[in-house]
Amino acid sequence: MVDRLTVEVIRYAAIYASEEMGVVLRNTAYSPNIKDRLDHTCSVLTPEGLLAAQAEHIPVHLGSMAVGVKATMEWLEREGVSLEPGDVVMVNDPYIAGTHLNDILLVKPVYHRGELVALVADKAHHVDVGGSVPGSLGGDVRELLQEGIVIPPVKLVERGRLRREILALIEENVRTPHYFRGDIKAQLAALNVGEKRILELAERYGPKTLLEAWMEILDYTERYTRRRIEELGRAGSYGAVDYIEVGGELLPIRVEVEVRADGSVRVDFTGTHEQVEAPVNAVYGVTVAATTFALKSVIDPEMPVNHGFYRVVEILAPEGSLVNPRKPAPVSGGNTETSQRIADVVFRALAEAFPGRVPAASCGSMTNVAIGGVRGDGSRWAFYETIGCGSGGRPTGDGVDGVHTNMTNTLNTPVERIEQEYPLLVVAYSLRGDSEGPGTYRGGLGIRRVLRLAEGRAILTILAERCRSRPWGLNGGGPGEPARHYLKRRSGAIIDLGCKATVALEEGDEIHINTPGGGGYGDPCKRDPRLIEKDTREARVSPERAARLYCYRPGGGAGGVPGTTR
Repeated sequence: MVDRLTVEVIRYAAIYASEEMGVVLRNTAYSPNIKDRLDHTCSVLTPEGLLAAQAEHIPVHLGSMAVGVKATMEWLEREGVSLEPGDVVMVNDPYIAGTHLNDILLVKPVYHRGELVALVADKAHHVDVGGSVPGSLGGDVRELLQEGIVIPPVKLVERGRLRREILALIEENVRTPHYFRGDIKAQLAALNVGEKRILELAERYGPKTLLEAWMEILDYTERYTRRRIEELGRAGSYGAVDYIEVGGELLPIRVEVEVRADGSVRVDFTGTHEQVEAPVNAVYGVTVAATTFALKSVIDPEMPVNHGFYRVVEILAPEGSLVNPRKPAPVSGGNTETSQRIADVVFRALAEAFPGRVPAASCGSMTNVAIGGVRGDGSRWAFYETIGCGSGGRPTGDGVDGVHTNMTNTLNTPVERIEQEYPLLVVAYSLRGDSEGPGTYRGGLGIRRVLRLAEGRAILTILAERCRSRPWGLNGGGPGEPARHYLKRRSGAIIDLGCKATVALEEGDEIHINTPGGGGYGDPCKRDPRLIEKDTREARVSPERAARLYCYRPGGGAGGVPGTTR
């Protein structure tokens, strides 16, 4: 039996290997979405595909990695495909890989003197994978094939040889082949580093010890999670409902969270709306990721997460529903938007189970903006980013202004990078005053982002949420302000985009993005007057809003909302 100290050394070494893989991927990537926004994730898994260690990357990737790699290994076994030394498998089929088509998953076996001792894997969001619109995130798609090329598990590298014909095939089906090739090679470089670090562990401790350590790492997490749940002592069933916006309808996502006395948790989404012909269906891997994120955040934010956690948590998602659709339902926004709502509704149920440990709702949207077109020289371009918002007010403090929340952990795209790389001009970028949910601790402010098409023509897609439903407050706090997105034509005409739209752009058109604020926590009339004065002084909250919602009349005026405008 491997000793406890050795297990800890191996555990942290595997986590560090995942982090180092991420650094390599970021440094060698081509696209701003990966190099600047860090839209990628890296992990180490057991030979069976059980998650053993991961870096602190993208929550929607991290939770789904446990589902996607295992499903990929099972698919290969069913098809009679064996993984040999030097192989790398590529897959983006959401119904296997566990997220959406833009996220390409690579898996590499790690062999030590002929024995399989681990798998290393990384997943990265590629800016375009084909489909009906640039960025592969259509606001009005009705089936999976409209979202891009579907790649079943295939060997991209076979016994160390890169299969260039596979790369060439995919490059012909995407709008930005230069980015695609560079980013895939960055993913391969990251896997090579991960493999090297695991082989160093196998060489130092021996493969038998390494394999035993993986199992003990999972066992430890299971024991730890059960003990933490038991210590919190809140056994019982807790339900909640929240909504996804499709057309003029609000579609329910329902959850029942059962916290059991034995330290296990059962999360049941029975009663959730059936899948729809719209890009808001979340494959099971996404549902697992969002549920895992919410549970971990409340039970113990610092606890390790690996496959041992999934021995404790049972997640039931009815097949054919928004949270576990059947192929070929489109899923691009399920990965980004429905994942946020799943986290919201689980948090809302946990607020009843664990009072004082759950904040008000964050904005509840990643606010996807995808723009692309053809330059004058005939070259294609595609831009993609998610835009931050306000996080929810907390039991002990305000929400955070202008931040990526919950299922996303990316950065913004720097203004300089956008204007260097694309025919776009950033006209304004600021916090969105008066967007917070009022409370003793207010919600964070959303973001205002204005982009102008500087030349040519393009196609814009907005894929977002919380235009109609609002981020909820807790303990007497008010909801955050909803999103508002619109297009200002060069002629001056204003076109409301709602939260899901695909439209043509002309040179000079401006896209105005206004993301939601977070919900407030506690009675707004009990807010510290000094905090209200500071908010009004900095124009985060207007005097009129402070008087109306916070039972207070500030004595000072207001300046400009922090930010820059051209």
